[in-house]
Amino acid sequence: MHRFSLFFSIFAENIYQMKRFFIFFLATLLLVPCSSLWAQVVIPTVDPTATYFMTDENGEEETDVISADTKPLNAPVRIVFQANPTIPDGYSSNVHYTWTITNKKNASATPLVRNEQDFELEFYESGSYTAQLRAIFYGEEGVEDYEFPMEDEGEDPKLINFTISESKLEFPNAISPNGTPDMNDVLKPKDGYKGIVSFHAVVFSRWGQKIYSWDDVHGGWDGTYKGKFVKDGVYFLNVSAKGSDGVDYKIKKAITVISGYNNGENTGGTTE
Repeated sequence: MHRFSLFFSIFAENIYQMKRFFIFFLATLLLVPCSSLWAQVVIPTVDPTATYFMTDENGEEETDVISADTKPLNAPVRIVFQANPTIPDGYSSNVHYTWTITNKKNASATPLVRNEQDFELEFYESGSYTAQLRAIFYGEEGVEDYEFPMEDEGEDPKLINFTISESKLEFPNAISPNGTPDMNDVLKPKDGYKGIVSFHAVVFSRWGQKIYSWDDVHGGWDGTYKGKFVKDGVYFLNVSAKGSDGVDYKIKKAITVISGYNNGENTGGTTE
């Protein structure tokens, strides 16, 4: 009887110890490894971005990060592409980047490929563009370990899409240099011009005298010659420009100047 009691006591103690071990083991699985287990599955990645820099219709620089809400851009436009990699411990900082930029408008053209982490490009051609970044990460031993994006596993490739608008260029038929400020007082392109990548304009008198010229599409003629307003009358504008969509602009038109400077005291720089 005594031996049976001793056996039962030892057996019960073992069951109790096994129960404590099981509870401790379960708690370890649930509570302890949260940070360590996540650390083991952290993988490298990139967060590609593109920031544009262009001049608006007022000659002011406009810049922003390209997103789904970005309006069509006007050429020429400078775009800075950045990979923004995240490289966890255990991976080499030596990463192989491949940027591929395509224009859907010219699908037969060879895509533009760059291998830098960050770079910038100037765009002069209209179209719908897509930029995709692929990155190969290596372990500390130099062995290829991970590739972004893992599209087979449904990873978002984080494509960058943007549009460069087709060109537009028009000029008014008349200006009033001595009229209300900012109300058609300068000969310049009409509002809404866009996509002009090269530009040259010249104003002549009706006798062929060169009055003014400019090479910046954001500029214009204020109706003066040698610091004085020209006489009212008809002048001639010649414009040679090229659009981002390949359109060549050859504009020749008469411009009527209405300044009120017609008497002998204000004859301006031109003569009859």
